[in-house]
Amino acid sequence: MSSAPARLYRVAIVGRPNVGKSTLVNRLAGRRTAIVEERPGVTRDAKAVEVEWSGRHFEVVDTGGWMPGGTALDEKVSRAAERAMEDADLVVFVVDGTVGVTEEDARAADVLRRKGKPVRLVVNKIDDPRREHQIWEFMELGLGEPVALSALHGNGSADLLDDLIAGLPDEEDEVEDESPEGTGEIAVAIVGRPNVGKSTLFNRLTGGENSIVHDMPGTTRDTVDTVVETSEGAIRFVDTAGMRRRAKVDDGTEYYSVVRALQAVDKADIAILVIDATEGVTAQDQRLAERVDLAGCPVIVLLNKWEVASEEDKDRATYQIAERLHFIGDSPVLQVSALTGKGVHRLYPALGSAIRAYETRIPTRKVNEVIRSAQQAQPAPHGARVLYALQGAALPPTFTIFANRELPKTYVRYLERCLREAFDLGATPVKLRVRRRD
Repeated sequence: MSSAPARLYRVAIVGRPNVGKSTLVNRLAGRRTAIVEERPGVTRDAKAVEVEWSGRHFEVVDTGGWMPGGTALDEKVSRAAERAMEDADLVVFVVDGTVGVTEEDARAADVLRRKGKPVRLVVNKIDDPRREHQIWEFMELGLGEPVALSALHGNGSADLLDDLIAGLPDEEDEVEDESPEGTGEIAVAIVGRPNVGKSTLFNRLTGGENSIVHDMPGTTRDTVDTVVETSEGAIRFVDTAGMRRRAKVDDGTEYYSVVRALQAVDKADIAILVIDATEGVTAQDQRLAERVDLAGCPVIVLLNKWEVASEEDKDRATYQIAERLHFIGDSPVLQVSALTGKGVHRLYPALGSAIRAYETRIPTRKVNEVIRSAQQAQPAPHGARVLYALQGAALPPTFTIFANRELPKTYVRYLERCLREAFDLGATPVKLRVRRRD
């Protein structure tokens, strides 16, 4: 199988809210990658997905509704869309064929003409061939010949894909990926309740406004990820939507946002659990930590907004971490301010330690030395005895213990603690499998 190019050419899908941009992205990608709902404002962050057509690979970027001159949040979403345009090799401008040319469409077309980017004008929601003549009124936008399409039903999508490939630079201009196989980046999911500062932290770590930050809970509707080269190697930071109690998830969009966030946790190598230091560890924080722990990846706890927390808040949060999150073991707890950046620099060493522990492989001889010492210090009850042990897997470290009879759960936890301390496994999960052997 031929490898996809390291530098994928980029197609930005732009347009005002509710013209069907996310539906078009899902259609081009051939799968549901973007959250779609029939109301404006659902997509807020720019999200890139890889598309393959006729042997060519390229990225399609779904952007939020482009509404310059609107509210403060509208302006932020519009700026994110404009950044996606700047980075794109080709822009698809989507308009609504059932509405006709609007004043917002005309303003957006004006901006596109000034940018000088190659543009494809797509008139969406043309579900009936008898209505295709309506597309010609969009010629007045000055962006060339419009293309009729129904993103919902797929009519015209294959022709659009052919057109996009024709508009991209030749394949021989692409840079082939020369990196050795298996050298992927570490995936770090940033999770937490709504409005605890996840997107602010994401922007701080990735060095730019990659997610829309606003003081209204629920701003991030989808997962957004960016790869950052660090001293610990390439790290893929994934910003997720705030996860609330199921009873509070009151619409379809938020439900799918939570689903995507949980998928990001399941795929992550490490999770950063962000907690608002001014509120302490809530019951929802505790449930989220349990869900992350269940996924089997290391957890780093960030007490955010530390700079505005009172001394009473700080003491309470510190106590609650030990009291309510005891099940995540020796996970690092960092006090930071994502807004000012104070303390955030300590996150990278913590990530590096967690990564190294997560990837740890220990020789069988050393594993058995620790197990022997543990048994000598505290023999198992009822004549049970560990015969030998080995590490069967990494990511996370997984040990198989062979015993002459069943071991009590308390003794298995004791052995886990001994292994964790002996090999400095820190916050990473450790799995022990006990096999009986006579």
